[in-house]
Amino acid sequence: MTDLSKYRNIGIFAHVDAGKTTTTERILKLTGKIHKLGEVHDGESTTDFMEQEAERGITIQSAAVSCFWNDHRFNVIDTPGHVDFTVEVYRSLKVLDGGIGVFCGSGGVEPQSETNWRYANESEVARIIFVNKLDRMGADFLRVVKQTKDVLAANPLVMVLPIGIEDEFKGVVDLLTRKAWVWDETGQAENYSIEDVPADMVDMVEEYREQLIESAVEMDDDLMEAYMEGEEPSMEDIKRCIREGTRTMHFFPTYCGSAFKNKGMQLLLDAVVDYLPAPQEVDPQPLTDEEGNETGEHAIVDADAPLKALAFKIMDDRFGALTFVRIYSGRINKGDTILNSATGKTERIGRMCEMQADERNELETAQAGDIIAIVGMKNVQTGHTLCDVKHPCTLEAMVFPEPVISIAVAPKDKGGSEKMGIAIGKMIAEDPSFRVETDEDSGETILKGMGELHLDIKVDILKRTYGVDLIVGEPQVAYRETITQEVADSYTHKKQSGGSGQFGKIDYIIRPGEQNSGFTFSSSVVGGNVPKEFWPAVEKGFESMMQTGTVAGFPVLDVELELTDGAFHAVDSSAIAFEIAAKGAFRQSMPKAGAQLLEPIMKVDVFSPEDNVGDVIGDLNRRRGMIKDQQAGVTGVRIKADVPLSEMFGYIGSLRTMTSGRGQFSMEFSHYSACPNSVSEKVIAEVKEREAKK
Repeated sequence: MTDLSKYRNIGIFAHVDAGKTTTTERILKLTGKIHKLGEVHDGESTTDFMEQEAERGITIQSAAVSCFWNDHRFNVIDTPGHVDFTVEVYRSLKVLDGGIGVFCGSGGVEPQSETNWRYANESEVARIIFVNKLDRMGADFLRVVKQTKDVLAANPLVMVLPIGIEDEFKGVVDLLTRKAWVWDETGQAENYSIEDVPADMVDMVEEYREQLIESAVEMDDDLMEAYMEGEEPSMEDIKRCIREGTRTMHFFPTYCGSAFKNKGMQLLLDAVVDYLPAPQEVDPQPLTDEEGNETGEHAIVDADAPLKALAFKIMDDRFGALTFVRIYSGRINKGDTILNSATGKTERIGRMCEMQADERNELETAQAGDIIAIVGMKNVQTGHTLCDVKHPCTLEAMVFPEPVISIAVAPKDKGGSEKMGIAIGKMIAEDPSFRVETDEDSGETILKGMGELHLDIKVDILKRTYGVDLIVGEPQVAYRETITQEVADSYTHKKQSGGSGQFGKIDYIIRPGEQNSGFTFSSSVVGGNVPKEFWPAVEKGFESMMQTGTVAGFPVLDVELELTDGAFHAVDSSAIAFEIAAKGAFRQSMPKAGAQLLEPIMKVDVFSPEDNVGDVIGDLNRRRGMIKDQQAGVTGVRIKADVPLSEMFGYIGSLRTMTSGRGQFSMEFSHYSACPNSVSEKVIAEVKEREAKK
């Protein structure tokens, strides 16, 4: 029986390039899991094992590794920073008990850090902050601490202070013990000495130590009273208070160092043990009914309770399909039969393993608190609940964002179609934000994703991993349609052809709905002019047409239909007749109601050096962007803007040209907004042209 209090399930997340993967490498080296460090810039890190990750120096999929520190077991997940892969961060946070938010000492709180921090807040994950890269030009620990307050509205609890910065950075002072940890220049993590606080830092250390203790004792009224009367609490009490404050997210213990230079990592690992919660200390996951509503019950972390586990990631590798599972309660043994509550089907557990990035260690049994991979499960998808056959339950499901960009692809050679179909099937199982559909008219395969980079990587994986060469079409934007005015109208469907005919008449009002309301139906018919049993047919007929609007054939958003009156025939009326009448009503009334095209607007966050801000803003304006905010930092300016997706293709190239390669940007979907006439006309013309070719 494993002691759950010695478990730490943690994730490492941050903006692109803040040093997450390097931090993970250092943790593995310090805990004895690896003996040779692999560097991201050499394409040799342990957790970035995909070819595409090694080449681009970015993390694309989250990787799981297990290691030990001070007889505590860490299950560590290294997550991507790039906005196109946020779904990986989101689903990893869902199954973690704690996290390390990594920030760059010079870049500070960057756009993607905000998104990830928001996700972590929503998932209620306790975190430690690690300010990395303090050896870089422009690094400033206290500035980044201030940014976490201002930008993330977080409450950082400073636990260490750096000794020297930039080239002079050589160690940190631990405020609790008032001891300086100083590393030599060999770059080896173990080559450090513990010394007294440098004389020029004594006052600063006392000031920050006082703030630290004041914040900590707020978690315990008795200790706080004693402290107010001049009695300093014991080290044990302070640590207990910090642990409680971290668990409840009152504050976030903040550390600093340089992962690349191996400085400051031991204190970070000790902090994971001391302050991040064990599995049973986290508020338990809620259980839901089939509709996704919470039942009030929870998956209490207990190895002796019935099994409750969540499949949070599917990965296909050279040994077959792997299902990553977080076990919340109970045990799984090799050979057990378990129930997938989402499909209602049972599956037998064949092989289970503990993952070391792309290596694996076979397991016979696993229990509450473990994160494991199960080999060869057939019908499990991301977000499915696995449970005891005798005690079915459903854990809170995962919600994934809708794709905003699509491309048409076709295999270069005839034989590639089947191969492509199988490969894409596997990729969809792995990544819920990646979708595929077949255009019924043209037979083209349409890939849909979260951004250009996302689809670019998918095409690359198809080519290299699965050997499918593709012809790729131009990116397509996911436009939508809606109406702008209210219209009262009437439609009669009448068909007479030997025997019983068809008859249905409806009077109705269609009007624009609330934003994001989709389609809503109501009826104010009094008397029996349209019998109640035909109302659902009217609703179904109208709703079925919402997938193909009348402007350019895009799905329609936010329409209300109110049935006000109508007429029926005792013999000829049927549900089918009223359904057909509703479809005719849609075609007849949508153009009258001022139907218009909507385009996806992206929230764009651009980092530009000071000298190029004018060019960058001018360029965003030319792209029909609305500038929302500008924030000057030490190394440059952050510009926030809302820009239509259709104007953002190839933006990274333009930005690099304008900023001599120093600019960065990230974007995520914000909302749909009406297209200007010139854009609408162009899109409609393109749609007609495509139709004509078919």
